Amino acid sequence: MISPRFASNDGRECMDMLAVNEVNWPCNGDSWRSGGTATNNEKLMSFDFFDEILRSLVKREAFPNLKAIVVAGHSAGGQFVTRYEMANQIHEKIGVPIAYVVANPSSYAYPDPERPDGDNKEFRAFRDARNCTTYDNWPYGLEGRSGYSARLSDDQLRKQLASRPATYLVGELDTLPLAGFDSSCPAMAQGANRLARGQAFANYVNRKYTQQKLMVVPLCGHNARCMFTTEQVLPILFPKLQ
Repeated sequence: MISPRFASNDGRECMDMLAVNEVNWPCNGDSWRSGGTATNNEKLMSFDFFDEILRSLVKREAFPNLKAIVVAGHSAGGQFVTRYEMANQIHEKIGVPIAYVVANPSSYAYPDPERPDGDNKEFRAFRDARNCTTYDNWPYGLEGRSGYSARLSDDQLRKQLASRPATYLVGELDTLPLAGFDSSCPAMAQGANRLARGQAFANYVNRKYTQQKLMVVPLCGHNARCMFTTEQVLPILFPKLQ
């Protein structure tokens, strides 16, 4: 298992302790969660960084028996994974199958301007778009992208979202505005809480683009250990290979 560290210190909201010469990532906006550019290195974007990790893994001299890769993340890490799945340009090029596991993020990048309406079973043009003008801007939608995510067209991002295997995990009890919950208007346009947002996004993708897996993990709230160590989830993180 490899767990990269994305540290942020803006002196106000994010106060991670940075080592000497450690990369510092934006705290908000187009941050490391969405492929954003480092604040102390304008040439480095978080998705580029992760591309290099995957390229290193598939080198035969390093891991000659590697047969599959699972990219998984919880909460802010889940935001990273769902957007990286959609935007990365190496999925089909590295010669090893990649699957993505997205757990309890606060928001998603919708491929179209529609948003859930009511009980998440219907999707319509966002009713409050006049008062929430950024609801469809990246990283909540595809408008206004820059850097890594802007290298591909909207249609290419939609095609990649539809063609790549993803599992969406949502905690049955993840319904409270805790642990960095995003209460901005673009996030609230996606649902009232993380459970509702995850169910809505998975339903939307499945209805309009492709069939992806959605699993509501029983008795788990916003807790990575609970989400990733249940009997139902372990086979997804560590699939049996032929």
